[in-house]
Amino acid sequence: MNDAIDSFWKTFGGILSPHGPASAGAAATYVPGDYSIHFFLQLAVILFACRVVSWAGQRFLGQPPVVGEMIAGVVLGPSLLGLFFPDLQAAIFPKETRNVLYAGAQLGVALYMFLVGLTLRLDHFQSKARSAMAVSASGVIAPFLIAVAITPLLLKVPGLFTAGISQANATLFLGACIALTAFPMLARIINERGLADSPLGTLSLAAGAFDDAASWCVLAIVLATFGGGSGVAILAIGGAFLYVGFLVLFGRRLLAPLGRAVEARGEMSTTVLAITLMAFCLSAFIMDAIGVHGIFGGFILGVFMPRGLFVTELKKKVEPLAVVLLLPMFFTYSGLNTRMDMVNSLPLLLIALGILAASIAAKFGACYLAARACGEDNRTAMGIGALMNSRGLMELIIINIGLQKGIIGPTLFSMLVLMAIVTTMMASPLFEYVYGRKARVLGEMETLNGAAA
Repeated sequence: MNDAIDSFWKTFGGILSPHGPASAGAAATYVPGDYSIHFFLQLAVILFACRVVSWAGQRFLGQPPVVGEMIAGVVLGPSLLGLFFPDLQAAIFPKETRNVLYAGAQLGVALYMFLVGLTLRLDHFQSKARSAMAVSASGVIAPFLIAVAITPLLLKVPGLFTAGISQANATLFLGACIALTAFPMLARIINERGLADSPLGTLSLAAGAFDDAASWCVLAIVLATFGGGSGVAILAIGGAFLYVGFLVLFGRRLLAPLGRAVEARGEMSTTVLAITLMAFCLSAFIMDAIGVHGIFGGFILGVFMPRGLFVTELKKKVEPLAVVLLLPMFFTYSGLNTRMDMVNSLPLLLIALGILAASIAAKFGACYLAARACGEDNRTAMGIGALMNSRGLMELIIINIGLQKGIIGPTLFSMLVLMAIVTTMMASPLFEYVYGRKARVLGEMETLNGAAA
């Protein structure tokens, strides 16, 4: 017990300590001007690639822009640009500059999730609380049961997991990977379909948030056994509960004056905007510092912000920059760490396809059955299952951590990347097939899209 307490205080006290450069000798080989030169070039390339791939994805594949931006990130990484033009890719995105890109990526995705939190309808969540909790629980329990079943088989294949890893840790990590929902992508697909203000959208967002938070907590526990110490898990889980509890008890009361100031003036002043962004940054910092993720800090603060004119003014001032400029950095940074050439034999391909099938069954199937059991109609339950099955770049984040920390090997990493991309690309067309088409025939989607516009 004393060791756990000491580990906790050591972890807590080291939050602001430097954690090392991106690569050895980075400080000696790059001066500040070099970073800015690369940064502006990278932004231009990222914006161009995202626009082109998003347009192609919409035009030829019927994919929402968010999927095109995810693919654009992979295109700019070692899987395509780095494969055919390695010197050009290395010149535009040298490893030494990726820390700067990482910071911009985290700002973009956390700010976007803050805006998503502003649209969450708590009245819908309260009316759908039972369904949301059931869907969330099913979306966590079923993946971990699947992980319990397949992990012993995967441990027998050399190179998938790091040698010497325990079956318990391997199972927990794989379960967390399968249980993840692509929360940023889920949110953006819901927004682009005009469903953020609907019961289905609210239920899916709430369940996705719970699933991702549970997965990050499990990851913290796994990392604690890999040298991080039990303080990592205590700080992550305990800190998240304390912070969310604080916002539940005092958040709306403390933030209400911001809404009243906007209503009184008829617009958002720069002072109110500055205070709001400061609160957002502090919230993202708290969640990032305790080891969960900054995006949850942005999202949970957005849930408790004032509504009405405040939301309208804030989105008018912040959303275009966040969506067009900052968010694509998140997709590109993850794509730079993704390789698609590691699954290079028939047995490995069959294993990858098995993981994909098991992941779809665990997430889509379990969430669909839970929604049906809670009284949702078949079409709504299928739509929820389709959305919850998307994993996207949240999956890439967690498996990159697993690779860097020595939990999984490059081959399993690539298999999980394949699973993330396929489940993300199937989310939008599957949702359209099981829910969207009939909703348009019934006039539901037009009404929601009109309200969103």
